[in-house]
Amino acid sequence: MNSENAPALPDRIYAIGDIHGRSDLLDRLVQAIARDLKEHPVEKALAVTLGDYVDRGPDSRGVLDRLISNPFPCEYIPLKGNHESLIESFLSDPSVGEHWRRLGGLETLVFYRVPVRALMIGKDYEEAAQAFRAALPPEHAQFIASLRLFLPLGRYFLCHAGVRPGIPLERQSEEDLLWIRGQFLQSTADFGSIVVHGHTPAEKPEVLPNRINVDTGAYMTSCLTCAVLDREPLRFLSTE
Repeated sequence: MNSENAPALPDRIYAIGDIHGRSDLLDRLVQAIARDLKEHPVEKALAVTLGDYVDRGPDSRGVLDRLISNPFPCEYIPLKGNHESLIESFLSDPSVGEHWRRLGGLETLVFYRVPVRALMIGKDYEEAAQAFRAALPPEHAQFIASLRLFLPLGRYFLCHAGVRPGIPLERQSEEDLLWIRGQFLQSTADFGSIVVHGHTPAEKPEVLPNRINVDTGAYMTSCLTCAVLDREPLRFLSTE
């Protein structure tokens, strides 16, 4: 896997968990970040979204519209989640629809005005993929194609799902960065950096010596969470 070029180290990182179609919560969290910067100003802040912008929630299209134009009051880098990867896979191989439709893909297609009645009973994936290709705005496709898989920043390594223990961070596979759960979540290994991730919903942010999980299941709980990483003690912003 090719390494990703890291930007200059910011004074503060706002690491934002899985949004999953909740444009309303994204708007609220952007406002919370703006307030935080006003109350605790720094010279250079960076917002990083950890992937899974689409599926399950009610407004995947609206989330992408916002992220494309950078709604944050600071620099911004978006990372790829497994659900963005599913969109790419479905467009190139419609048979992926059998898997994607069970993970929230139907909700996304509805908001692009793609008929889903046949998909609900496992039919006509090719026709749905053709309709989705026609309906997906070029800027949305370009945004998804441009997403980074990971971002190393100082003592932190940001990615969507996690990393495989025992493998150097720069050699992690795309599959693991987007999909891993058990072996990563159960590991007490020192990964070399603190891994900041989403992908696996938790009731509240998880803070362990080797990882920080900021996925609080926004599409189900209406709680979208952001870790504030700077020289101060770790803190969180949320839409609760």
